[in-house]
Amino acid sequence: MNERYAEHKRYLNRLKARKPKKLDEAFEQLHEEVFEEVDCLACANCCKTTSPIFTDTDIERIAKHLRIRPSDLIARYLHLDEDRHYVLNSSPCTFLGSDNYCSIYEVRPKACREYPHTDRRRMVQILDLTLANTTICPAVATIVDRLQHLVPA
Repeated sequence: MNERYAEHKRYLNRLKARKPKKLDEAFEQLHEEVFEEVDCLACANCCKTTSPIFTDTDIERIAKHLRIRPSDLIARYLHLDEDRHYVLNSSPCTFLGSDNYCSIYEVRPKACREYPHTDRRRMVQILDLTLANTTICPAVATIVDRLQHLVPA
């Protein structure tokens, strides 16, 4: 565990206990700010190191896009994890190109569309996930760094 992660963990745990009123607004503001500066295509660490959860709706939509049956999509690319969610068989993501572009971007899973979850409501409920995402997404780490100046814990 590095020092920055430990600092983020202490800070986010204090926020969880305090439940500040303007937390969602602060996250939303910082999300917009940081993603104006960050080029996700230069990193793509989320696609290289983690798997989204694939819902049944995602599987149907992606299979239709690829012109294969949902069962074939599952057989080729997915497996059930310990929580009984469909996830990718391997990392990096099968659909990630060498240029860091997603070959199924228009129909990507909901979890990919929502990642890194820093612009949603009730952020206090997902601060553990936010902490985990600081180790994957440099933008999330930057958001948490800046949040410490906006929302004291």
